[in-house]
Amino acid sequence: MITLTKLNKDLFVLNCDLIESIAENPDTTITLTGGKIFIVRESMQEVVQKVVDYRKETFGNFIKMILK
Repeated sequence: MITLTKLNKDLFVLNCDLIESIAENPDTTITLTGGKIFIVRESMQEVVQKVVDYRKETFGNFIKMILK
């Protein structure tokens, strides 16, 4: 799950497993697999980096557990 900011500055948490696409035009628009759309203040690159960081943390801890 990643924390993002709506255009009205409200924070919300998004299940990044449901992201189908991210576009900038100029606002960052996130489309989920179910068709729901979110427009956020973060840039497309920031959203991608949040997803990458989340995955590293989640799967990194999992791999560490397996290797012990």
